[in-house]
Amino acid sequence: MATKKEKVVDLKPKASKVTEEELKNLQEVVSNINNLQSEIGRVEAQKHGYLHQLAVVRDKATLLQGDLEKTYGTANVNINDGSIQYPEDGESRN
Repeated sequence: MATKKEKVVDLKPKASKVTEEELKNLQEVVSNINNLQSEIGRVEAQKHGYLHQLAVVRDKATLLQGDLEKTYGTANVNINDGSIQYPEDGESRN
């Protein structure tokens, strides 16, 4: 014989809103997420600017190395005292 399942009816009314405290906590968490995402965007934009500046400075260094090689036959210069360090074989590219 098959048993018939009884349908359970929930008599408690369903809430239409969260509590004020839950809403406040939810708003605070969402606000923190938004602030952090905004800050990450700001930092990434700053990083992009720094990377661009670095590329410009590296281009200047490459040009300067070329000038030093034309003038001295090498770009191997001690940046502390300005001394030129020629290749050990004594040959320069001039």
